[in-house]
This record gives sequence, C-alpha cells and structure tokens, in this order.
Amino acid sequence: MISANMKGGGDSWQPTMTVNTTTTIYWFNWRVLLCSIWVLITATFSFILIWKYEGFRKSNHSNGETQQDTAGSLHEDETWRPCLKGIHPAWLLAFRLVAFFVLLILLFVTSFVDGGSIFYYYTQWTFTLITIYFGLGSVLSMRGCYQYHKRVSGDKVDNVELDAEQGSYADTTGGETSDNAEKNPEFPEGHSVRQPAGTSGYVFQIIFQMNAGAVLLTDCVFWFIIVPFLAIKDYNLSVLAINMHTINAVFLLADTAFNCLRFPCFRIAYFFLWTVIYVIFQWLVHACVNVWWPYPFLDLSSPYAPLWYFSVALMHFPCYGLFALMVKLKHYAFSRWFPDSYQCMR
Repeated sequence: MISANMKGGGDSWQPTMTVNTTTTIYWFNWRVLLCSIWVLITATFSFILIWKYEGFRKSNHSNGETQQDTAGSLHEDETWRPCLKGIHPAWLLAFRLVAFFVLLILLFVTSFVDGGSIFYYYTQWTFTLITIYFGLGSVLSMRGCYQYHKRVSGDKVDNVELDAEQGSYADTTGGETSDNAEKNPEFPEGHSVRQPAGTSGYVFQIIFQMNAGAVLLTDCVFWFIIVPFLAIKDYNLSVLAINMHTINAVFLLADTAFNCLRFPCFRIAYFFLWTVIYVIFQWLVHACVNVWWPYPFLDLSSPYAPLWYFSVALMHFPCYGLFALMVKLKHYAFSRWFPDSYQCMR
C-alpha cells in the first residue's frame, strides 16, 4: 500500500476528499450494507477455520504415547532452530537482531519525517507487525541459543538431560532413556527432545503467517497498482517509500528460507482478521472524523465500493497462496540439496 510521503511537482500527494463521512446518509445505504456483508462473511469464515483447525494443543499422554500432532501443532525448538543442521542457531539469532533494528530504525525515521499520521496506512500496520515479529523472534532465538548451549554441554534443560553425541535423552523424572527419535522418523537427529511450544511460540508462528500474506499484499498492490498510477500522474517515489515496500519482503523471505517454522494454510484466517480489523478501524475513524480515505478503494461513497471490497478480499488468496508455494518449494529444494541436513517438518 502507499504512504503520504510521495512527492510530485513539489507538492505532497494525498488522496482527495469526496464527501462528508460523518453524516448519516453516508453510512445508511446499500453500498455500506454490501461491504458490511463481505466483512462479516470474511470474519465468520476466519473464525470457523480457527475453531476447526487450531484445536487444543495440550499433549495427552496415555499408555506412554504422545497424541499425534494436529494441523496447528508447533514444537518449541522450531521457533529458533535453523532448517539445516550445519547452521548454528546463533546465526539465525544474529540475522533476526539485524532485521529487527533495521526495521525499527526505518519505522522511527518514517514516523519522524511523515508524522504519526503514517500509521493511518495499512503499510505501516504491516511494517510494525513484521518489526514485532523479528523482535519476538530475537527473544525466542536468544532463549533457544541458551538451551542449545546447555544441551550440547550435556546439562539439564527443563528437567531433561541430553547426550548430544548419542542423540538420545533421559527424562530425569523417570530416569529412563527414550528412543522416540528412532520410533518417529519425523524427529530430526540430535533434536530428540520435542517440547510443545508455549504461548509466545504460537503467537510468533501466527504473526509469521499473518506477515506472509500482508507483506505480499502491500508490496504487490504498491508496485503493480499504485506505482504505475503515480507514474502516470508524474509523481516521484521517495527513498523511504521504496525501502518500506522492499526491505520488509527481503527480510521475511530470508528468514523463511532458514527458519524451521511450519506453514499450515488454515492460518490464512489470521491474515483475513488482520485486514478486517484495519477496515473496521477505518470505518470507526471516518464515522467520527471527516477525513480523507488512505486508499481510494476504501471510500464507501463510490458505487463500485462493494466490488472493490470483494476484490481486495479475493486478493488475499493468491498473496497467501504464493507465499505458501514458496515455502513448499523451499522444502522440495532443500530436502534434495541437503538430504542429510534438512530438518524441517513437512
């Protein structure tokens, strides 16, 4: 999407005002009704997916066997472990720290240059979200590096002692050695202890998949729709605008290439809800304050507004699907290039 820092002919670019958005007639008409139906259907669809597939993540132990992973399951070490055994977790930590500080600085600079109104745009919402993702990822990677160091040293971590050379572990509560790594081929060698992820791990996973769709949506709309339009109008792009719509995708794709996070497709629901929350926020703001719409296709006074809202909702599928395809291509390529080192769950 686009920010208000575009320059053209020496003047700042801003969307033009259409009608007063605080009047009753603006909101009580067939266009708003249809758009509300689209938003309601999208939200309902999202909640149904979450309720059906997210499930309960508690591991039930009966007869010594662990319940099979659900579609939304996540192991704790998947949040900080690189996808290749030869890469030390500290490298992923270093990358996430660099990405976090670069994004944070860019966010502060943009806010200083353009003011707080910059957060009126979906771009800045998504840019803030991806900054939070790398911040949380850095914290999880720090914890993971600490656990990795303790495990390699043969120390006890979370009541578990690991023999790094033998690839087995002993539960100190029971004092018995487990061979789950041999029984379950999905357990990567040398990482036999598979603790379920905590709340922070699942939040991290969800934010990752929200960013997957939102980053592609904002950047695709910006480069393939808005930039050509501005070129016709003879506007020049600022360096900040270019960076905001480039570096986010670069960092996210690089992290995706080397992390071990799963990508269950049902979590497109959170991507939908992210956009629904933004739309509702814009509606509430415009119902109270007569201000320009950040994006022309959000303007409910247009007779084409229902079509625009429906089209934007449909755009979520190819954007999210494209990222899911890239994740599958990563699994396909890395599992063949590095068959003995690749350790992602597929």
